[in-house]
Formats: sequence, C-alpha cells, structure tokens
Amino acid sequence: MSLKRFDLAGRAALVTGSSRGIGLALARGLGEAGARVMLNARDPAQTQAAAQALRNDGVEAEACAFDVTDPGQVADAIADCERRTGGLDILINNAGIQRRGPLLDAPEEIWAQVLDTNLTAVFRIGREVARRMAPRGKGRIINIASLMSEVARPGVGPYAAAKGGVKMLTRAMCVEWAPFGISVNAIGPGYFATELNAELVADATFDAWIRARTPAGRWGDVEELVGAAIFLASDAASFVNGQVLYVDGGVLAGL
Repeated sequence: MSLKRFDLAGRAALVTGSSRGIGLALARGLGEAGARVMLNARDPAQTQAAAQALRNDGVEAEACAFDVTDPGQVADAIADCERRTGGLDILINNAGIQRRGPLLDAPEEIWAQVLDTNLTAVFRIGREVARRMAPRGKGRIINIASLMSEVARPGVGPYAAAKGGVKMLTRAMCVEWAPFGISVNAIGPGYFATELNAELVADATFDAWIRARTPAGRWGDVEELVGAAIFLASDAASFVNGQVLYVDGGVLAGL
C-alpha cells in the first residue's frame, strides 16, 4: 500500500474541543498530514491562540469558536466552516467534559450537562456536518469515545453513560450514513495525561493503580492518538466503518 493513502492534502477538517489537550494534538496531526484544520472551543481568544500556534509551526489552521451545546451556534458555525473551507471533508467530535462524584448524589443538572456536551453534541454536530457531506457523496466522521465506552469505575457514571452512548451513536451513524459515502468511526482513548485528568495524575494512589492496571505500564501521551486519527480520516481506512479503535495501552485486553 502506498503511503499516499494516508495523505490528507487538500482536505478540510473541523476538530471540536481543540484549543488544548487531545483535540489540539489531533488537529495538529491532521494538519501535519496535509489537512486544513478548523479549531473549535467556546472561548474565542483561546481558539485563536491555538490556531496561531499551529500556524507558527507551518500548519494551515483557522479558529471557529462556538459552544457545542448551543444548537443555534452549531448550525451557524458549521455553515460558516463550510463557506470558509469550500466543504468539510473530516469531522472529529472531541469536545467533552468530566464531572466526578457518586451517582447517589449526582444532581440532575450535572447529569444533563455531561450528556449534552459528551453525547448530544456529537449527534448535533455530526448531523449538521453529515447533511452537507451526503450530497457530496463522501466524508469522514471520527467521534471520540473512551475506555469508559466499555467499562466503568466509581465516580464517573454520567461520563461512562455518555461515552457508552457515543459508541452506539457511532454505529447508528454508520448504518444510516454509509450509503451516502460517509464513514463514521470512533477512537477510544484509555488513560491519558491531560488537563481533564490532572487531578488523577497528581493522585499518587490513582497514578500507581493506572500504571499497574495498564499493560503498557504508564499513562498515554496525546501524541499517541494522532496515528489513529490520521488513519481513520484517510483513504487507507476506506472500508473501515462503524468501529471503535481503542488506544489504551492494553487496558481492555485483560482483567
């Protein structure tokens, strides 16, 4: 197979939640593979700063600030991204939040906030982008699932429910949109040292547990997710659809 199959030159990508962490790493990776990337976050200044940082490194990047939980903002922003790029070829649904605490004490507003950001927004943005991709007969959508799409642990009930939903939403999108030439897959990160997990990384007991529980013996680095994203966004994955690619250092491989 020619490595040209992994080349994203000439393609336009939107990555949500990409002003930092996993989203920024994925946006950078797509850009380095040749794509023109649109970065998203709620804060316009943070989004512009992230886009400028990528441009400073030679990546073609632009800012597209909007709130993924606001239907009106999403509709307007996707229309704007389509106009500015001439049509999105790739969408990575990465935006997400975490709210930790026992389910017995979970306020309904926290449940709703996590589900809206981590699951409903994936549907909302995916649908909006797919409506444009379908008439063009092509497109790549990559949803960011999680290790928590398969297993749970105490204190992250809303997050686990949302990410389990992302897995099945990915499959539902696949079976409905594949006839239009759209592939929909997901990446399921394991434990990565990001700002979202900062308090866990700093917890010596939890850190030791993660290192012991993960066959690779360590936390993941966000750069280690980039290869999966480039693969799923590229022609190399032309017949891969409805799948979740777990990048977890082997956690799901054993008990």
